[in-house]
Amino acid sequence: MKELFCGIDIGTTAVKAALFDRDGNCAGHGGCEYTLETPHPGVVELDPQIYLDSVRRACLEAFAAAGAGVKICSVAITGQVETFICVDASGRPLRKTIVWLDSRAVDEAKELEEHFTLERLCQISGQTAMLPCWTASKLLYLQKHEPEVLRRTAKILMVEDFVLHALTGKFITGRGLLPSSLYYDMNTGNYFQEMLDYLSLDRSSFPELHDSGEMVAVCHGKFLPEFAGAVASVAPLDHVCGSLGAGGGVDGIITETTGTTLALCCPLPEYMVDESRRIGVYHGFLPQSFTLLPWAPAAGMVLKYLRNLMLPGTGYDQVDTAAAAVPPGAEDLMILPHWAGAVSPDVCDHARGAILGVTQAHTAGHYFRAAMEAVAFLMRDNLEALSSFNVNCRELRALGGGAASDLWLQIKADVLNCPVTVPQQRECTACGSAMLGAVAAGLYPDALAIQQAWFRPGKTVEPGKNAALYQELFCRYREINQTILKWYSSKN
Repeated sequence: MKELFCGIDIGTTAVKAALFDRDGNCAGHGGCEYTLETPHPGVVELDPQIYLDSVRRACLEAFAAAGAGVKICSVAITGQVETFICVDASGRPLRKTIVWLDSRAVDEAKELEEHFTLERLCQISGQTAMLPCWTASKLLYLQKHEPEVLRRTAKILMVEDFVLHALTGKFITGRGLLPSSLYYDMNTGNYFQEMLDYLSLDRSSFPELHDSGEMVAVCHGKFLPEFAGAVASVAPLDHVCGSLGAGGGVDGIITETTGTTLALCCPLPEYMVDESRRIGVYHGFLPQSFTLLPWAPAAGMVLKYLRNLMLPGTGYDQVDTAAAAVPPGAEDLMILPHWAGAVSPDVCDHARGAILGVTQAHTAGHYFRAAMEAVAFLMRDNLEALSSFNVNCRELRALGGGAASDLWLQIKADVLNCPVTVPQQRECTACGSAMLGAVAAGLYPDALAIQQAWFRPGKTVEPGKNAALYQELFCRYREINQTILKWYSSKN
């Protein structure tokens, strides 16, 4: 029997599952997409059963690709954070999932900030602002508007916990998923009791806490027979797992994920809070480790929006071709990518995107290139903000859909003025999760050991002839961006 290790990545709109052999080779992968429900402004939900169905389909596709004669030794699950499900004692959902994108709890976020103060919440959680997307805000919303749901609730689970319960029958969670819940204390590694008291919730309403790579249960095989007897482990959030799979988490190597959102992962030697409240801190992939995680809610989202608006139905290869025909700087067309507000390195929830310098001579290709440059500029802004932590970026590892674009990789290398490497393994997030499951199964002693064995670098893009020009363009972007953000901040 071929021994395989499974990693599952539950994203905002899709699930991916991948199987890896003992040497880190991908033996099969699968995926399943779903559409979120947005019945009212600010409300984003999903039927919890869709997550289970999607995991099942993604895993079955991966099993089929791997072929017969395999044994699943372990499984670990990563994905989105803040998305939660209220269940009864048997694990049955009591209402629809409230997705992290949901922003209905604006008033509740303000109330929590006024009660605890932003300074204290930052020290406890490592987060830079009190936002309506944080889980605690939405739980307070349920206490006020749907109290009967919480009265019937036995456990409040992250979506990854919900799937783990289906696999094992256990209520378990990973510390790496919880910093932005705001009911978890990064200083103690335990639940933040004062927040639970304020939310009128008991400690028993939440699952057991475990470290990433720790064996937490054995799968019973009722959900998927192929998992029977497999060791189950918890994993941190998707960007941190992606960093593990991409060889990041070590000094000088920073990973970036350009998908719908933008996120960077940078290891932090010990827990420390950004006093300027520009960059959030999360748990790393090693027990009691930490990572800086500057992020932005819109990245690939901007390019997708422009593509659907200007060239609907076309593929991203055509987008690349159109953008490549335009010179650097997009002939003075500039985009500020704040389609869903600004988070890092500047917090401005009310900020919105801007397109500047428009003329009749600008084509779709100009807009596409300007969008790619905007994300690269935003990335540079965040990397420079990391300097307060004495972070040295000698190489960037690129993940996500944006890593498939040679043009975008070159723009990033030029703007950041450093090499950008794409790992051979394209499913880095699921791979990082599978690594942690393999550690839990005893294949390697820890995450760094298996990372060294499994990671394989791919192509590297060096800064090119346009690097000097992009340094000038970045200064122009920063000046305009700061002016626009100040204007949005002054409105509220």
